[in-house]
Amino acid sequence: MKRLLSTSLMMTGFGLATLPAAAAEAVGATLEQRLASLEKAAQATSAINTGDNTWILISTALVLMMTAPGLILFYGGLVRRHNVLSTMMHSLILMAVVSLLWMVFGYSVAFGEGNAIFGNPFQYFMFKGVGGAPNANYAGTIPQLSFALFQMMFAIITPALISGAVAERIKFSAFLLFIALWVTVVYFPLCHMVWGNGGLFNWALGGKIPVLDFAGGTVVHISSGVSALVCAVYLGKRLGFPHEPMPPHNVVFSLIGTGLLWFGWFGFNAGSALNAGELATSAFAATHFSAAAAALSWAAMEWLTKGKPSVLGAASGMVAGLATITPASGFVTVPSATLIGLVAGIVCYAGVTKLKQRFRYDDSLDVFGVHGLGSTVGMLLLGFLASPAINPAIATTFKSGGKTVSLAGGFAQFGNQLIGVAVTMVLAVVASLVLLKLVDTLIGLRVSEEDESLGLDLSQHGESAYNE
Repeated sequence: MKRLLSTSLMMTGFGLATLPAAAAEAVGATLEQRLASLEKAAQATSAINTGDNTWILISTALVLMMTAPGLILFYGGLVRRHNVLSTMMHSLILMAVVSLLWMVFGYSVAFGEGNAIFGNPFQYFMFKGVGGAPNANYAGTIPQLSFALFQMMFAIITPALISGAVAERIKFSAFLLFIALWVTVVYFPLCHMVWGNGGLFNWALGGKIPVLDFAGGTVVHISSGVSALVCAVYLGKRLGFPHEPMPPHNVVFSLIGTGLLWFGWFGFNAGSALNAGELATSAFAATHFSAAAAALSWAAMEWLTKGKPSVLGAASGMVAGLATITPASGFVTVPSATLIGLVAGIVCYAGVTKLKQRFRYDDSLDVFGVHGLGSTVGMLLLGFLASPAINPAIATTFKSGGKTVSLAGGFAQFGNQLIGVAVTMVLAVVASLVLLKLVDTLIGLRVSEEDESLGLDLSQHGESAYNE
């Protein structure tokens, strides 16, 4: 019988060399135990869809590319030449810092079993149990490790966005400490609330308030945009702002970064379908047409108000359209996505010109005006435009009082979206203020006037981007 079993395994391609560790260790077990182990391994293997997994791994790489080199070039080109490296370093170092925090406890807080606010930080501590088997709660056709890596890239780029508001004046040590605390207190819990099993706002997995957020309107853009504004106000204005001109030192860098961001955003939004099916295609299309529409509406506004449409303005409009469609990308039709993009270009343009001038805050690279305002618009418009024709699950999944409640666009869903936006803003404001005060007390936040005048490249890193 043992010889027959061994021969059978070899004929079906499941030789002992390819068995999972648990099955290989069961060689000395009874025949029934060995067969049960083999059956379990075969079931786990059959659950993986290689096409879905390939798409998610590609999307994971695309989202990482949004940070480096996408955001690095976009932000690096917008600052003055003596602050290029320090600005780039903010995004670069977070690829290392946030990755390790995510692996140690961040993923567990965000996607572990817990309560409505956060998951158990020890469930997946140090990626314990995060391997080749799928987690059916989130993505039943890809390894849980693929899902964890994909979500990690969101955790990296979100705090990197904040860096644009504090560029050219924050200590590097203070930035590191603040961001490490911020992702722990704001990002990881908010991620659980919106996307985690049993999270407060998770419409598909037992949440109490059904908030639609496909790829990170609240989790990524509103949280970072509002926190960026708080940081900018708390730190104060750069020396000479707004009286001295502070033009970007290399718009070409920023344009290349814009193109990379647009390209990577397809992984950001379409990858959030977590499979290679029809919904991914729909999110891909919505992403593209929103960015195109926002670029045109921003350029049109600039043309009307200033007489000339700038290249950087068109690029800013593109990014605004991408940020605005992010929460809605998996729920709206292409015409609705185009409308969202058109509105985004107008609102975000007003945000970085009229609103910023009115309140005279120094958000160096307009993080709040583009990401904070943009995704707020996207979240709220989604409340009216969400379509079951695009995502049928929103009409059949959420239950309240034992009855199925449709989350299709209307005033009821707009109210849910408004609650999600408001809670995110309050969390971002309160947590950021507390953390900024804590870091300021411990090590100080801002560089000295002498170091700021010298430039953060030299004062914080001892390097210069351009050595003539």
